[in-house]
Amino acid sequence: MASKETILKVLGEVQFPGLEKSIVELGYIKAIDESADPPQIRLEIATPHAQAAAAIERDVRAALERAGIAAALDIHRGAVAPSSGTAKRPLIEDLAPGVRHKIIVASGKGGVGKSTVAVNLALGLAAQGHRVGLLDADIYGPSVPTMLGVADRRPEATGGKLLPVSAHGIQAVSLGFLTEGLNPIIWRGPLASRAIEQLLADVDWSGVDELVLDLPPGTGDIQISIAQKANPTGAIIVTTPQDVALIDAIRGVHMFRKVEVPVIGVVENMSTFACPHCGRESNIFPRGALHHELERLEVPMLGSIPIDPAVAAGGDRGEPIVSAHPDSAAARAYRHLAALVAERIAAAAPASPEGQ
Repeated sequence: MASKETILKVLGEVQFPGLEKSIVELGYIKAIDESADPPQIRLEIATPHAQAAAAIERDVRAALERAGIAAALDIHRGAVAPSSGTAKRPLIEDLAPGVRHKIIVASGKGGVGKSTVAVNLALGLAAQGHRVGLLDADIYGPSVPTMLGVADRRPEATGGKLLPVSAHGIQAVSLGFLTEGLNPIIWRGPLASRAIEQLLADVDWSGVDELVLDLPPGTGDIQISIAQKANPTGAIIVTTPQDVALIDAIRGVHMFRKVEVPVIGVVENMSTFACPHCGRESNIFPRGALHHELERLEVPMLGSIPIDPAVAAGGDRGEPIVSAHPDSAAARAYRHLAALVAERIAAAAPASPEGQ
């Protein structure tokens, strides 16, 4: 007779379709009675996807059969998406349902200026009259407080909710507001994901219509948690021109598509440098050969942001380029990016939370 530990190990190999998360990690196994003959397993499949639920049930039965475990399955399914509608991502819940659009800013690797793009995109949207929030979800390197010049501020709380910090016309929240000095945040993935979920659910976002989420680099637990629990409208991927960065950007495209988050497009940061004396533009980074792969994947290039020393200097001083030097080439590029993003999210039909 199989033990509970053996059954969990076997079922831990069954993943949610399209995600690198097992049904054990997602909490779908609600009970195992190993004393019964045969053992009884209660499985609750919480997804609006009928096809995904059927695939999970099939994979569970196959895994148990391969392991030679005869078990009685008690299977309950969550809400099923209506067959006449468009397919929805495997959304567990929307932790900030009052926010109309949530825009992910991501990168496949660090060092490409993702947070700088997130901050200036948020300011560009605010300049168009949008009510904008910025969630610094880059939990291991929260730089937004410094870039906005509010590193010494602490959010207040009312009614059990944190109030975002107001800066440069946007509402910002970051774990950096809640940590001391240069102390590092050393958390495993699940703990980091729960912290981001709290920043979504336990913050008063009532004054925000568009929320920009600055994610950590890579394709891990936090990205999956945001896909499942934030109901994002779409993702923007930041890269630099060379292939070593484009490779990871392409991986990011594939990851977001697997979790059914639309990719709004790619931003090429640090694209060119204009000589301040003669105005001639130069490519600081070598031009990669992988742009054609983005074209093959039908991922639009939303814009190219030039290198400008004032961008980095302004970020260090808490004076983002869009507000500090609005007439600069970089600021104009960011405003153009914001206009494109606003146009695309307005045309998008965000996925509805389960049960709505």
